[in-house]
Amino acid sequence: MSKQEKTPAELVRVEAVALLALAERLEGSMAGAFEDAVKRVLACGRERGRVVVTGMGKSGLIAQKIAATLSSMGTPALFLHPAEAVHGDLGMLARGDVVIALSASGETEEILRLLATLKRIGDALISFCCRADSTLAKASDVALDVSVPEEACGMGLAPTASTTAMLALGDALAVAVSMRKGFKAEDFANLHPGGKLGKRLARVKELMHAGDALPQVGPGTAMKDVIYEMSRKGLGMTTVVEDGRLAGIISDGDLRRMLERDSGEGLKKTAREIMNTRPKTIAGDELAARALHEMEERKITSLIVVDGDGRVEGVVHLHDLWETELF
Repeated sequence: MSKQEKTPAELVRVEAVALLALAERLEGSMAGAFEDAVKRVLACGRERGRVVVTGMGKSGLIAQKIAATLSSMGTPALFLHPAEAVHGDLGMLARGDVVIALSASGETEEILRLLATLKRIGDALISFCCRADSTLAKASDVALDVSVPEEACGMGLAPTASTTAMLALGDALAVAVSMRKGFKAEDFANLHPGGKLGKRLARVKELMHAGDALPQVGPGTAMKDVIYEMSRKGLGMTTVVEDGRLAGIISDGDLRRMLERDSGEGLKKTAREIMNTRPKTIAGDELAARALHEMEERKITSLIVVDGDGRVEGVVHLHDLWETELF
């Protein structure tokens, strides 16, 4: 193995060292600049501006990911290709936007061509650079240092550790902004309706058994009819509803305990006499993941979905959540 060659583990350690150095700067010399960047992005959102992220080559690929992360966490962002920008795409910039420019050298020609236009429009410029004395860093309102001790590339030429640092810094900025905005899991769910992540963030009301699929009896229902309703709906339980509101719940376990305790006499009882009057409930707008947590925490297989007035809207069953592949 030549002096320039590194093992795969050594290559990863080079990038890990770069990230640790970045973390130390964020806690020290760069803390103020990072806070300034967060405030500018927040102000941009309040003024209905957007975040425009730009970069060329490998830095451009990282810029696209940063724009996507910002957008997915509630901060409208888009990617601007710097070469295309000078051929008309500058039209996507508007006064009040914040531009985040990525360039390891700080001397990327295609990005430097944008500086005059940015200054004319008056948009704030945040840069991710490895050189504080570069043209881009000096022209920026906020210059964030992504310098690295070395690139993982044996020749020290290919952007590797430096682009990893840019990516981590972009993630840190996106998360910091979302936390300041009070971005919640519910907000995240609204922006991620598809795929496995969308299933994880589905609402209870989207998965519950409602209408004819909802097992439901009245308090005075005879036990043979209670058993029939439970068997017909196949959820191992039934709600007990009076005037539209939840009065109780009867589960397979309740029936089993009744029969063990009262033998044949139990079949002469009504729903009111054996129902559990303190069933566990959940709101329809809660996340499915929350429902799953509640059921596993309480070691139960179903939750009754009710509205603010206690009216029954449906039932969500543990099997529904497993089938939704929440994990």
